[in-house]
Amino acid sequence: MILEMKVPSPGESITEVEIATWLVADGDYVEKDQPIAEVDSDKATLELPAEESGIITLKAEEGDAVAVGAIVCLIDLDAKKPEGATETKEVEVEKKPKKAEKPAESKTTYASGATSPAAKKILDEKGIASSEIKGTGRDGRITKDDAVNATPSMGTPTGGSRNSERKKMSMLRRKVAQRLVSVKNETAMLTTFNEVDMKPIFDLRNEFKEDFKAKHGVSLGFMSFFTLAVVRALELYPDVNSMIDGDYKILHDFKDISIAVSGPKGLMVPVIRNAENLSFRGVESEVKRLALRARDGQITVDEMTGGTFTITNGGVFGSMLSTPIINPPQSGILGMHNIVERPVAVNGEVVIRPIMYVALSYDHRVIDGRESVGFLVAVKEALENPIEILMNNNPKKALEL
Repeated sequence: MILEMKVPSPGESITEVEIATWLVADGDYVEKDQPIAEVDSDKATLELPAEESGIITLKAEEGDAVAVGAIVCLIDLDAKKPEGATETKEVEVEKKPKKAEKPAESKTTYASGATSPAAKKILDEKGIASSEIKGTGRDGRITKDDAVNATPSMGTPTGGSRNSERKKMSMLRRKVAQRLVSVKNETAMLTTFNEVDMKPIFDLRNEFKEDFKAKHGVSLGFMSFFTLAVVRALELYPDVNSMIDGDYKILHDFKDISIAVSGPKGLMVPVIRNAENLSFRGVESEVKRLALRARDGQITVDEMTGGTFTITNGGVFGSMLSTPIINPPQSGILGMHNIVERPVAVNGEVVIRPIMYVALSYDHRVIDGRESVGFLVAVKEALENPIEILMNNNPKKALEL
């Protein structure tokens, strides 16, 4: 009996996937539930497991776009498992032939004139061909001074590698590119900036991080402070938590916060659902869970859809300041950046404080300047006064210690 395996639907609105990698070869014996391929949709990369055991016949090539519901492979259920076959069989990767060694460069005299031994040695060290030099010596001879004063042409290769590779982008990366361009073209995006003195949060973390991790099994990071500060600011400025749908503005009474995390296939944006109901422990636990799932390639489409506002942290890569791009159909995104000790004025005196620049990019079609600036100021106030504003003057209770 031959089983026709069809492409399952990875999620709502997805009509096709792309075969990213076959994990088995044509004619392999596969076990039921064994991963046989990685497929890219426009939102995530997913594993495709074998529906039954048997000999597999592949019906698509890597890089092919396959419609949801189309046959992607056949499995011969009557085929016997070969003797000595393991449950999983790795595809043998065709070894690339070694590149031919480059022939040694000719050391003969160039047409531009004879070259003295001293001059030739200097030109070889600089990687400059004598044909590029106009000699000033007798009969056009290239002198030592000519070689010393010679500089390589900026447009002339000097022996380094000049290979290029043409590689098709994954469906996920192509979709991200399309979305980014559409955001720039279809929204009235502006960015407003502010700075945050992170010392109060540093002090809190230094005092409670060990007890917090010992009791809850997660670290007390910055994301819980920022997420709860954003939740409060969204309560004060609900337009930032809205989105446009045609001629209508949709306002949400819940705060589903998307967080940008780095995964093996690039940037992913899983969602913390109903962040308004979470404590510091709840946020940190959810951030850790989603980050691990993204890192391990287990994140699902449902976990990355439906957010109402996004937080992205370019600071983990060293970014000092940026203008983050809105994650459609949302209307706002908060950008965190690196923390640098800077001189600031406090009560008329110059002191050194750990400062982070923050940025809010927003859709001016639905959010006015007053709301955007007020929102970012509200975030700043909460981060600089976390005990009073985020912890109700009781850090131990807020941290559940």
